[in-house]
Formats: sequence, structure tokens, C-alpha cells
Amino acid sequence: MRSRFLIDLRLGPRTLETAAELTASVAMLCCAVGKASAVAGNLLHPLLLLIDDHLPYPNAILQVFGLIRHRRRKRGHGRLKYPDLKPPPRLRVGVVEKVRNATGKLLRVRTRALFGGKKKIVRLIRKLKIGKQINTAHVERLNGTLRNQQARLTRRTRSASRLSEALQCSLWLWRDLYNWVHPHGSLQGRTPAMAIGLAQEPWNVGRYVWCVVHVSDLQRQIRVEQRQSLLTSALDVRMRKKQLPTS
Repeated sequence: MRSRFLIDLRLGPRTLETAAELTASVAMLCCAVGKASAVAGNLLHPLLLLIDDHLPYPNAILQVFGLIRHRRRKRGHGRLKYPDLKPPPRLRVGVVEKVRNATGKLLRVRTRALFGGKKKIVRLIRKLKIGKQINTAHVERLNGTLRNQQARLTRRTRSASRLSEALQCSLWLWRDLYNWVHPHGSLQGRTPAMAIGLAQEPWNVGRYVWCVVHVSDLQRQIRVEQRQSLLTSALDVRMRKKQLPTS
């Protein structure tokens, strides 16, 4: 992997809202580094997403990146069809589907293209040097590292969190230490923050603790508005009703 930079960790049920929040975090980082523009779903460069067959992912991706599609009539008369969302042309989404039997045993793994065409996705994967076919191996490897270093997520453990807020804070702390403090052998001894160009040297825990980051109320409000705009699909913006004056 080029940087192994971990963007976000979301805690909660695997619903459409959680998937949309995670997708919005990816879109916000793409806007921040200038590699892509998620304004109205227009991408300046190809964006590759490799996911599993979780059902809410397609709707969450369309909610964040989708463009309005005006469907035509089948005949020349009658009412216009209701518009829906379509993926932008430069979006590439590959899906890894695990086929299991009734007892849960893995039988085979199938890959398919959700958006963008399978040949284009495979060509982009080989160009980025993250494999030869559609895969989620890097995410699975990250899940293993997370479970090994976080006792709260170990199966059959006595270190379980009683409060979801405590678990979410511990995951955010682990994410920052993973990105800024721990060097990676696959990155030639660099941290993910160094690989992405955000740091010049590996940080230690003391530097991370004493690093004062001030976020003003205005910046926090801007981020909330930006995330809310990403979570609001283009179709909802188009069909939003104007508020009538109350007086």
C-alpha cells in the first residue's frame, strides 16, 4: 500500500446511516488532499473503493457521490419518470463477495464491479500496485492488527467496553497512534502520516499527547456543514421544498 493511512473507524450497527458516515469521511479527506472533488459528485481523478457485499454500501456511495439521472420515457407520451441517482463517471467500486453454505463455511470468493466496469477497476488496482484482482486483503489485514492491539475487540474477552462512547474514544486513540506513532515495515520504517506527507519523522507518544491542536468554533461548524452537505444526496437537494414565510 502506498500510505496505509487509516481514515476513520465507525462504531455502531451496520446500517445505511453508519455506511454513509464512513463514506462521507472518505469524501471529506479526498476534498482535503485535493485529489478529488466531491462537490455535486464531480470527481477530478479516478476514485477507487473496494468493499465487501454489505447491502447498505451501494446506497451510501450513491448518497455521497451520486449525480442526478433523468430517466427517459419508454414512449413519447405520458408522465416523466422520477429521477434517481447515478455514479459519477470516474468512480470505481469493486465488490468482494464471500459465498458460504448453510453452516457458514466459506465455499468460494467472487468478485464483481459495482460501478465503473471490472476491467477498469482491475487496471487501476494494478496501477496502484495493491494486487492483481479485486480484493479486500489490506482491510482484512488491518482488522487483524486492530484485534491484536485492542483488547476490547478480542473475541471472548473480559476487557469488553460497557459504554459505546468509551469504545469509540479508544478506537480513535488507536487510529491516531497507528497513523502517527507506529512505523510500518511495509513502508520502509515510516508511519502512514509520513507516507502521505503529513509528518517528517515518527512521533512518540509524548509528542502526540502534548501536541496542542486548537479547532475554533467556526472551523468545527464548517466541518459539520460540510459533512451534512455530503450526507445530503443530490436528489434530496433538488427535491427540497422551499420554506414558506411564517409571517
